[in-house]
Amino acid sequence: EVQLQASGGGLVQTGGSLRLSCSASGFTFDDHAIAWFRQAPGKEREGIGCISSTDGTTEYARSVKGRFSVSSDNAQLTTVYLQMNNLRPEDTARYYCASLIDEGSCSDFDWDNQQEFDYWGQGTQVTVSS
Repeated sequence: EVQLQASGGGLVQTGGSLRLSCSASGFTFDDHAIAWFRQAPGKEREGIGCISSTDGTTEYARSVKGRFSVSSDNAQLTTVYLQMNNLRPEDTARYYCASLIDEGSCSDFDWDNQQEFDYWGQGTQVTVSS
């Protein structure tokens, strides 16, 4: 069974850091694009970062660029990470990972559109206190 599992969320103070993990089971991330989305209460789901397992390139939303980074365990291709630094209260949301079979770069498609993705994890909550 194909599954994605997001983990690593929690409560952190403003300016702190967290690293989220997205683990695949039943498949590997080979030839996939993997993205992170987040959704705060009352707001639409927002794409925040994407990585291509094919060429390792990444894309970021303007709201997190320079603070967040997406990486993968290149050897195993089963886990993707979202490193979040300098967290702000407005980063508080439930964070989801999603994947799509795609041999190209994230810039080759509308990566921040959730409709593009086939598989989703259940999400992990991140709360940033002021």
